[in-house]
Amino acid sequence: MWIPCAGSSRKGVIIFDAREPAEYAVSHIEGAINCGYDHFDHALLDSLDKSRPVVVYCSIGYRSEKIAQKLTAAGFSNVSNLYGSIFEWVNRGYPVVDAAGRATPRIHTYNSAWGRWVRRAGVKKVTR
Repeated sequence: MWIPCAGSSRKGVIIFDAREPAEYAVSHIEGAINCGYDHFDHALLDSLDKSRPVVVYCSIGYRSEKIAQKLTAAGFSNVSNLYGSIFEWVNRGYPVVDAAGRATPRIHTYNSAWGRWVRRAGVKKVTR
């Protein structure tokens, strides 16, 4: 599933970032909830409407796929893994925000090997 950046097209969608807090702090899709991967906390789900559409992303899609499976097992009925995850998001020119909510050109690439998938000019790759 691909979600364009226009705010109205995301209305009502829960967006989960399945990366770790340090990656999320560098940049994330605006409005995304950081659920992590290594320390996924089911308590985050308690107050959410399980019938709302959910989109999960990470760096390239592996971690988000695993978290999407957990969400489905927890009773969420409309869960999607964002195609290409955040790397594809920035490659297509969609914005990301930093921990303070400001637009940023930075993206955490997990490590230099995975960073090769971020190809958009002007994006600053961060690995720590």
